[in-house]
Amino acid sequence: MDGVAREVWGEVVVPASPKAVWEAWTTEAGARSFFAPECLIELRIDGAYEMYFDLDVEPGKRGGEEMRILAIQPGKMLSFTWNAPPTLPTVRGQRTHVVVHLYPAEGRQTRVTLKHDGFGEGGEWDQAYGYFVRAWPKVVLPRLVYRFTVGPIDWDHLPQLDGAAAG
Repeated sequence: MDGVAREVWGEVVVPASPKAVWEAWTTEAGARSFFAPECLIELRIDGAYEMYFDLDVEPGKRGGEEMRILAIQPGKMLSFTWNAPPTLPTVRGQRTHVVVHLYPAEGRQTRVTLKHDGFGEGGEWDQAYGYFVRAWPKVVLPRLVYRFTVGPIDWDHLPQLDGAAAG
């Protein structure tokens, strides 16, 4: 990478107020409506920010487990740690960094930006980066928009979004 830090960026405009979008990211009911079928959120610095995607596997392999909230600016910014998928065990035990910003947009909408950084280079780091280049902008953020345009995600019947498989 020639010394250039890798970052994953995503941006969407959500047809909902910043307050509603904030609640989607920061409450368990909200996160279950678009992010993951189960979760644990303790909205405080160093509180849990865990998203469980695969409920049928052993703890430690269910998804974003043992993630922590790093910073909060109520209604505007949430920062949390993140880990690689269980299929990448060499880097899964390390943590990267996600920052979500919310900005009021015209017509009672919210512009959401997401930045994920802290990736190493080579081997499983390259695979993790490639995974999140797809996951955030083509799955998670479109599901957020879907949640406010169609309704909560039905985890038993995932919608196809943004031309990518949503699962």
